[in-house]
Amino acid sequence: MTTIYLDYASTTPLLPEVAEAMRPFWAENFGNPASAHQFGRKARRAVEDARELIAQLLGAYPDEVIFTSGATEANNWAIQGLVPHSAGVLIVSPLEHPSVAEPVQYLTRRGHRLHQLRATREGFIDLADPFLDSLLKADLATVMLVNNETGVVQPVRELVRRLEGRVRFFHGDAVQAVGKMPVHFHDLGVTTLSLSAHKFHGPRGIGALLVRRGTPLQPLFLGGHQQMGKRPGTEPVPLIVGMAKALELAEKQRESRWAHVLDLRTLFLKHLEKQAGPIHVNGCLENSIPYLVNVSFPGCAGDLLLARLDLAGVACSTGSACSSGSLLPSPVLRAMNLPDDLLKSAIRFSFSHVTSEPEVVAAAERVAEAVAALRTG
Repeated sequence: MTTIYLDYASTTPLLPEVAEAMRPFWAENFGNPASAHQFGRKARRAVEDARELIAQLLGAYPDEVIFTSGATEANNWAIQGLVPHSAGVLIVSPLEHPSVAEPVQYLTRRGHRLHQLRATREGFIDLADPFLDSLLKADLATVMLVNNETGVVQPVRELVRRLEGRVRFFHGDAVQAVGKMPVHFHDLGVTTLSLSAHKFHGPRGIGALLVRRGTPLQPLFLGGHQQMGKRPGTEPVPLIVGMAKALELAEKQRESRWAHVLDLRTLFLKHLEKQAGPIHVNGCLENSIPYLVNVSFPGCAGDLLLARLDLAGVACSTGSACSSGSLLPSPVLRAMNLPDDLLKSAIRFSFSHVTSEPEVVAAAERVAEAVAALRTG
């Protein structure tokens, strides 16, 4: 039995072209980019070329791109580095990834006041929340661009404009958006934006935080001059080169990848509805990226269904990989006020341009068999 991987929202395999772009910087061009000799200069040039390319692709200036170990670091840095030490007001979406939600909770324990926005049943931030009109002043607002559990695209640009002049800083988690849909840092109007390479077929262990020029962002780490003194530590040249190459490929192929994955999602849901019904799609399909879909199977326990699917050779998840050890229902789906039968039977399936039609058809058949066994057992 061939295992079918449908958990690309968690991580993606490295593309061969990306591995080849990285290869010389593991061995021949191994210099430290902070060194003044020719080995170091060659490594420095690779880092700066990658920075310029990423900036160009994401609508930023090169000096606004700061490399991190991934989006978890970038999210923590933005939230803790932008907010002043004195107690202030934080605005957060209830649909955020744990790497945003937990730093926010940490700040509330230090005395900051928190307002959590409302979410709609369709998986959007509720722009009708009366708090948005009554707000006088806040230090930070943070809302992700694309939800990591439902794929719903959030109205970030609209929210930024609505809060203009009343919120000092705005952070956006763009992990599930970058490499899949158009992302333009300056057009969004956010102060900071996070991304992670392994979500778009780049290497693990590398990400970036885009920081608008002139932003007083306090560093998380001390002990080096690298990256303008904002993020010290020797830059991992192969990983940086790999991220830039993966993003370049994703942008060049974005439209064709999107069309292929949209066909896959449509085909997958069609077979699920026919063979595993009743099902319920959580989140608004019309305003989501096609790369992931969250489906509830009433009458099934999500954790038991996940275990059966793993045994049946289908790799998927019940939500964020960073909280997959939890047996509690998804906070994201709970914030959407889903009834218990949908909340407790939800599974996230996610696709890639490397996924094939036969794979999604076979996966749907295996899902149907597992669902039927649980419903009759």
